[in-house]
Amino acid sequence: MPPLLIGSEIYRHSSYGPKHPLSIPRVSTTLDLIAALGWLPEGGWIEAPRATPEQLTRFHTPEYVAALQRAEATQAVTPEERARHHLGAHGNPIYREVFSRPATSAGGTMLAARLTAQVGQAHAPGGGLHHGLRDRASGFCFVNDAVLGLLEWLAAGLTNILYVDIDAHHGDGVELAFAEDPRVFTLSVHEAGRWPNTGRVEDRAGGHARNLPVPPGCNDSEMLWLLHRAILPLAERLRPQAIMLQCGADALEEDPLSRLSLSNNAHWQVVAALKEMAPRFILLGGGGYNPWSVARCWAGAWGTLNGYEVPDRLPQAAEEVLRGLSFHRAAGRNPPEHWFTTLRDAPRPGVVRAAVQRVAAAVVD
Repeated sequence: MPPLLIGSEIYRHSSYGPKHPLSIPRVSTTLDLIAALGWLPEGGWIEAPRATPEQLTRFHTPEYVAALQRAEATQAVTPEERARHHLGAHGNPIYREVFSRPATSAGGTMLAARLTAQVGQAHAPGGGLHHGLRDRASGFCFVNDAVLGLLEWLAAGLTNILYVDIDAHHGDGVELAFAEDPRVFTLSVHEAGRWPNTGRVEDRAGGHARNLPVPPGCNDSEMLWLLHRAILPLAERLRPQAIMLQCGADALEEDPLSRLSLSNNAHWQVVAALKEMAPRFILLGGGGYNPWSVARCWAGAWGTLNGYEVPDRLPQAAEEVLRGLSFHRAAGRNPPEHWFTTLRDAPRPGVVRAAVQRVAAAVVD
């Protein structure tokens, strides 16, 4: 069965607010770019359903889900809800689709899990909201779709699942959710010393988690070192029935919210390697706050999943998608031409520093 692409139009006109890092169009641009490249599956992408409150309470508390629904209906929260659930606080704004949008992200990831329960691959770029906690929003994430998708796989009878997270920020919500469940092994590569300031190399969640905190400036060579010296050896040891990869694009050099220096080649190499390691594979989105780098990365990840050849220069329709973007940060005032005309970044190799080598060695012992 060819890989499945799961999307929704809810992201096209939905924004966290003009001054928020998630004011940018990401999923809609990714889907538009995939279409312009001629990479849509036959019949197009599959519509992500909106998860019901009952489905969301498989992980989140009923009180929190109800508070999210009220926040969307009234566009306000009480002081108690703000304090308890972090709604309208800590970077988690109240906006028009504050329930509908994350519920759609959850519905898409849960659908991906159901459709791949026997065998298959799926890409849900609207998923990957890995910071969401059981009873509160965290790190721009109101609902933890990754946890809900993993629970869907568990409900289908799987007992050996690997979750890999290459977002610049530690996948804390997923690790915490399965800290006492040996059926899900979590592995996170993230920038050391960055929010949420968790995921130390010593943190193992009872033995079935590994963390690879990398120093600022992590380059392609260092990510490949981690891939071949830590991630793949762990996957080979675990022999998972299914792999979920959170492919956050905020580890790219152009991202404004991290200090890592990857090119999108590194992300695609991780996708290419892990998709072969299990009969079930789900590729999610995640972080990423530069609209050009996010869309180019996630569209290329979909191409990698399918084995499509990346063109040296984008076709006119794809170029028009990228030229239609705007970005109200310093990098958006004078974007380089290759952000419009290419999908693949120039590689960013470099020295594999001792700190990275130590991290890789520590997690495979």
